[in-house]
Amino acid sequence: MASEHLEHKLALLPDKPGCYLMKNINDQIIYVGKAKNLKNRVRSYFKSSHTGKVAKMVSEVADFETIVTSTNKESFLLEITLIQKHQPYFNIKLKRGTGYPYIKITNERDPRTMITGQVKKDGAYYFGPYPNVYAAEETLHFIQKVYPLRRCNGFQNRPCLYYHMGQCLGACFKMVPKEKYDEQIKRIKSFLNGNTANVKRQLTKRMNDAAANLEFERAAEIRDQLHYIKVTVEKQKIISNDQTPRDLFNFYMDKGWLSIQVFFIRQARLIKREKRLFPVVDTDVEEMTSFILQFYNRRNNILPKEVLLPKGLPNKEISEILGVPVRTPERGEKRDLMEMARENAQLSLDEKFRLLELDTRKTTGAMKEITDALGLPEGHKIEAFDHSHIQGADPVSAMVVFVDGEPAKKLYRKYKLKSVIDHADEAASTREVIRRRYSRLLKENKPMPDMIFMDGGEIQMNAVKDVLENELGLDIPVVGMVKNDKHKTADLLFGEHDEHINLDPRSQGFYLVQRIQDEVHRFAITFHRRVHARHSMASRLDAIKGVGPRTRTKLLQNYGSIPKIAAASVEEIRSLGINMKTAQLIKVSLQGNADVAKGSSHD
Repeated sequence: MASEHLEHKLALLPDKPGCYLMKNINDQIIYVGKAKNLKNRVRSYFKSSHTGKVAKMVSEVADFETIVTSTNKESFLLEITLIQKHQPYFNIKLKRGTGYPYIKITNERDPRTMITGQVKKDGAYYFGPYPNVYAAEETLHFIQKVYPLRRCNGFQNRPCLYYHMGQCLGACFKMVPKEKYDEQIKRIKSFLNGNTANVKRQLTKRMNDAAANLEFERAAEIRDQLHYIKVTVEKQKIISNDQTPRDLFNFYMDKGWLSIQVFFIRQARLIKREKRLFPVVDTDVEEMTSFILQFYNRRNNILPKEVLLPKGLPNKEISEILGVPVRTPERGEKRDLMEMARENAQLSLDEKFRLLELDTRKTTGAMKEITDALGLPEGHKIEAFDHSHIQGADPVSAMVVFVDGEPAKKLYRKYKLKSVIDHADEAASTREVIRRRYSRLLKENKPMPDMIFMDGGEIQMNAVKDVLENELGLDIPVVGMVKNDKHKTADLLFGEHDEHINLDPRSQGFYLVQRIQDEVHRFAITFHRRVHARHSMASRLDAIKGVGPRTRTKLLQNYGSIPKIAAASVEEIRSLGINMKTAQLIKVSLQGNADVAKGSSHD
């Protein structure tokens, strides 16, 4: 039932199109929606009975705002902007980058082929997205061997290692005619567009010849190349002779959950499928529309030439916003593909329901146990911090995030501490990381967590409270995770006087605290070991005459470890743009150390 305050605001709602923003008791925006008629839509939340995620959202609403727009199309655009700005808990949210790999032919005087995760308007050719990162990389390696362009860093007055291997046309020491590049690029584009018959014939013959000559390793290598071509380039499911790039969306909704399938159709084949499952608040049409518009508003997504949608969605508005034709197939292969997408969506959701029955008590139920024990309103997001160093060396902090009892690993953050003079000063370490984390959230106008957990006692907790309250003006509950003399989770510290809050050690709430404490400790230790090891590698390289910061960075970026640098040949080291004398000194110094280490291990 709506409060008196909400009842007064409901009476004043306009019957115009626009967006509405639902807020919780902490004034955080927890849901953004759009409506053709704000009065009818917003009132429906408080005047009707609900179940599932809708009921949960309504129970947390303490206030709301509305923004009136001139047209329904404007409300679509505003909704997407508000969702991406505020990242409300109850909305479907998509990250700005897809992470799918593309094969790129660069737009340069001496072009290269490469794998990229970012699509830019730079005049380059992009092929993808590809469904398998490893296979795409192997296909790129194959292209670089069969259709070489440039693999070196450019003109250096001598042939590079790749030129000697037949994988570079020689821009490292001569002017390569543009016509030669154009001819090679034409072959690459034809290959990536699915014309693989000639290459496959050649590879199959080489594989059979290698096997006949008992060169089984070589035959296996060629067999793998054939497999990678099949995974990334060959036609997987021919849907028509029409080469138009299309994306196809369909969905299935049940019990407040929306299951979405996206099919990517390129070069007349189904090249990739993406599936998403969300608990939703609004109607299937509104949620699907929001998903589609967010999907194409991401930084790394190329619009197809056509979008295919099921019946019932606002095709006209979506087409106007995206700037591409949006159609609903009525017959033929595309309609069959649409049905297949819906069937897959239903199967995915049925599987999800079976898993949900097992998981609910262990996740959201555990969160409620914790907030009830602390006397706090129900929350969803916990951010937890821990520090790590070895006798004061290389101090770091780490943050893990749990949402509704589950780790949200994409939200984890790592911090190299910069301002701590005494590296064993836990309070100073805590102040720095809390200041950096939450001043940034304030600056970027991003939502705060419901609780902050610190691995430690009163010293760390007081440091957190001091920064939040006195420097940043924030009011976020701070909880300490206490360990016993066996270094195991014991209880919580909370409140004005840091009182001990005991949880039942057999409860899901206690188990969740234990998971958070173990996870943040693991994450901090792992990060510290990597930083410490990298500093050790850097110091070994710095000890070699002629190796400065730029050379050290090149070596570490390309090889990643001292043993791998030691195993590289002088020519391979030189191909990074390092002169012969320094390359030889690096090889001798590191190889010598490696031999000493190997000899001592046998003593």
